[in-house]
Amino acid sequence: MSLTTPLLSPNVYGAKKKQGPFDTIYYLKGALAGGLCCSITHGALCPVDVVKTRIQLQPQKYNRGMFAGFGQVIAEEGVGALATGLGPTVVGYFVQGWFKFGGVEFFKINISQQLGEKKAWDNRIPIYLASAAMAEFIADIFLCPLEATRIRLVSNPSYASGLITAFPKILADDGLIKGFYSGFGPILFKQIPYTMAKFAVQGAAAEKIYAVTGINSNTASEGTKLAVSLSSGVVAGVAAAIISHPADTLLSLINKEGAGGEGSIMTRLGRLAYETGFVKLCLTGLGARCVMIGSLTAGQFGIFDTIMTLTGASKFKFTNPDEQ
Repeated sequence: MSLTTPLLSPNVYGAKKKQGPFDTIYYLKGALAGGLCCSITHGALCPVDVVKTRIQLQPQKYNRGMFAGFGQVIAEEGVGALATGLGPTVVGYFVQGWFKFGGVEFFKINISQQLGEKKAWDNRIPIYLASAAMAEFIADIFLCPLEATRIRLVSNPSYASGLITAFPKILADDGLIKGFYSGFGPILFKQIPYTMAKFAVQGAAAEKIYAVTGINSNTASEGTKLAVSLSSGVVAGVAAAIISHPADTLLSLINKEGAGGEGSIMTRLGRLAYETGFVKLCLTGLGARCVMIGSLTAGQFGIFDTIMTLTGASKFKFTNPDEQ
């Protein structure tokens, strides 16, 4: 099959309805929607991320929970401190969302076309997982330098005034690899399982919601579809946050100036993991992150679906050919 081959899906009357075409324009719409949904949601939740990162980096100081953490940051540094790292957050997650959502659409559609409708339906969860892993790996190559810059600014607000001044300073101080890619291993360990869970759980949760409520996804209103996207997104976000949290904690720690001492990235990561301990890696800041990622993921799927609808793109759906 070609990249623009239409797939077939059963409509409410049992006849076959064409999906697609899934061409370059479709994938660009998916990438744009992905970039915007990630940029908007991560930017909006920047204050939560600032507090979450402080809890991870300074647990002895920020040890009274997320809401108290907000008060501590504002009392000590002013309300503007909650926007620390906003520049690299918005830019970094637009780029990441472009490749992540656009990549997932590209990979899952083309894998499905190669397998055929029946095999694609039977293997939809593995297809979600594989597509998410491949798309996220590509996205993280571009995200990692901007995430390193964000964490450096949050952990040390006096380091630079923002993205434009911090980026060249990190490059001059630490070099390309140590400065921007020390966290590449943790970001892969964090983001790939996170994204795999995010898309697979969201897809499964949406299916379950439609089945339990008896709603036909082919004939449901756009408002109903949006509600399903938001509900399944919350479930997916919490699951993904729990799975990826230890690596997220390590990522925050490794990007602190001088963290882990000298040696290779893996040596420094191993030292930090040992010093922190397994329980703290799994639990420090987890509550704040579940709140953040649950709402963020719901928002992402809601915004993504809305933008795709506004651009006239009809989203790809796995369909069961045995249902008439």
